[in-house]
Amino acid sequence: MNIILTILFLLVGGIAAGLFATVASIASLASYPVLLAVGIPPVYANVTNDAALIWTGISSTISATKELKGHWKEVFFYSIFTIIGSIGGCILLLIYPPKVFEKLVPWFVLFSGIMVIVSGRYKIEPTNDKTPKWLMIIYIIAMLIMGAYTGYFGAAGGVLILVLLSYLSKARNNFAVIKAEENVVSGFANLVALIIFAFTSKIYWLQSIPLAIGMFIGGYLGPKIVRKVPEKPIRIFIAILAFVQAAYFFWEAYL
Repeated sequence: MNIILTILFLLVGGIAAGLFATVASIASLASYPVLLAVGIPPVYANVTNDAALIWTGISSTISATKELKGHWKEVFFYSIFTIIGSIGGCILLLIYPPKVFEKLVPWFVLFSGIMVIVSGRYKIEPTNDKTPKWLMIIYIIAMLIMGAYTGYFGAAGGVLILVLLSYLSKARNNFAVIKAEENVVSGFANLVALIIFAFTSKIYWLQSIPLAIGMFIGGYLGPKIVRKVPEKPIRIFIAILAFVQAAYFFWEAYL
């Protein structure tokens, strides 16, 4: 694949990732396989993916400043736990052999596909009930785990953080605010992972640039498309794609 075709391929893959992020908070399902397809080894593809993903978080945060007004203190509080978890996930990725990561990837992708379907069934019900303290502790521990998952791999991490915030956030009856909070909380986890990997691993910066541009475009176009196309068929398509990818990765890793 020559340079021009590679750039176009990464750009299109980034657009798809941006669209996936808009619909199901699962950009990595498109961006990670694209990086593998251009010849980047699995662990480095995952690391390079973080370098591109961060721009999705930045653009989505800028576009959601209205929803985030008055909620920054809460966002920073929950970000602390995903950041700590992300650091742990990065350490795990760096200390274990690449073969371990390759064996786990099919399971992560399969899990991602399942979460796309499950999260589509989930609806936030307006409520003013306060979360019990013991349950709050469980949710925060879960936030730490999701941060670790984001630092280690990431796909579907945003979906799970979104669900957790729907219980933890003071704006639990306002989906737009919760989605904006999730973008920032997940973005911080990705940013920390990027900083760590920039000094401890190898990032393919040239490949990450067209991918990031595509993600920005896809993130901008996504809401316009979602307004016109029913969400359910889109989620089914993404889930099917995840299951196909999982089958391929299982074949590569175990057969």
